[in-house]
Amino acid sequence: MPLSRRDLMAATGALSVAGMGARAAAQTPSLRAPVRSLPDKSSFLMKGLTYLDSGSQHPASAGARAAAEAYLGHRTFAPNTLQHSPDEDAVRAKFAKLINAASPDDIAFAQSTTTGEQMVLRGLGFPQNGAHIVSDTLHFFGSLPIYEEMARQGCKVTWVHDRDGCIPLADMKQAITKDTRLVSLSLVSTINGFEHDLKAVCDIAHANGALVYADIIHAAGCVPVDVQASGVDFAACASYKWLMGDFGLGFIYASKEARTHLLRREYGYEGITKFDPHIYPFDPPGGTIVDYAYGDTAEGCFAHGTVAFSVIAQLDYSLDYIAALGVPAIQTHAQKLTGHLKKELPRLGYRLMTPPETKTPLVACALENAHQKLAAKMDAANVRITTSKNRFRISPSVFNDEADIERFLSVLGRA
Repeated sequence: MPLSRRDLMAATGALSVAGMGARAAAQTPSLRAPVRSLPDKSSFLMKGLTYLDSGSQHPASAGARAAAEAYLGHRTFAPNTLQHSPDEDAVRAKFAKLINAASPDDIAFAQSTTTGEQMVLRGLGFPQNGAHIVSDTLHFFGSLPIYEEMARQGCKVTWVHDRDGCIPLADMKQAITKDTRLVSLSLVSTINGFEHDLKAVCDIAHANGALVYADIIHAAGCVPVDVQASGVDFAACASYKWLMGDFGLGFIYASKEARTHLLRREYGYEGITKFDPHIYPFDPPGGTIVDYAYGDTAEGCFAHGTVAFSVIAQLDYSLDYIAALGVPAIQTHAQKLTGHLKKELPRLGYRLMTPPETKTPLVACALENAHQKLAAKMDAANVRITTSKNRFRISPSVFNDEADIERFLSVLGRA
């Protein structure tokens, strides 16, 4: 008889955390996120800190902290405390809605964006001698070695280079040929905030028989993402940035059609839908140790074992908070602040790396020895931005206002 994942855990003697959560939730006050207007400083606990680095790590809200603490109350069986364990399937459904996936079945949890990207590569059989992959130089810098390694192991890798902070669609079209198997990119670049026309890229790729993977860590939660409208085949993101979750948990998306192209490379019990053992007391006899089946879902393709429930608790709250505000409103708010930065930074003598027309919440400037020049004075003024070796980046979010931007600019000073 087919078993659900929770049935499987119960059948093998494991304690179902989600089941406990259902019992606790029946006597637990709601942790639903309130609707706020922007900027929303009251939902975040930062005092005296001008935080403009949400693109590196988004602060957890007070509500997300309360949700995590409620979960810890549940885990410690603490008396007289709020106890709550979120429904992991409900959280997957909330994320599916956020990116307009056709079904929660298209979503599985992943440890990180990079984990998701590598599971897609394994599932498609990479590295494979002679297989053609197209990527670009504004993809996540941590992914660049992945595709250099693919090339070393026999793949043909074509790099599309940026021009004036953009990856021209014409250059992508030239790079994607009839022998291309995969196009891998960041929907929004962590380097400078450039955003691909994902539908246009997918149309080109699909016309040539290729699949498309998108890193959406700098898109989901801060700019509209519609995986169905774009036609993207696979996507992944962690939750500690614009989803306002934490490290160690994120999501992987795979459309129903794209999953038909995957080889079985992941063998996690969280993806099992049938489990009939023949080795325990009172089990029926059989010719195998166990009869099993994996689900025809993203979880069936990618899920491994248990996941970080404290992060699920945060996401249970944060995804409601994002939905209540609405991603278009979040994007519009950020654009007001980034628009101001794009005007003022060149006036102060800094060279923008971010295209002026970009609608993402990231603004980057090229500056030689940026970390050496800026990190100490930003720390001294209690201002937080990203300072890299030769680049600095500002990434405002829902709690920032014009006063935060002006404070940063005054600390920054002229180039």
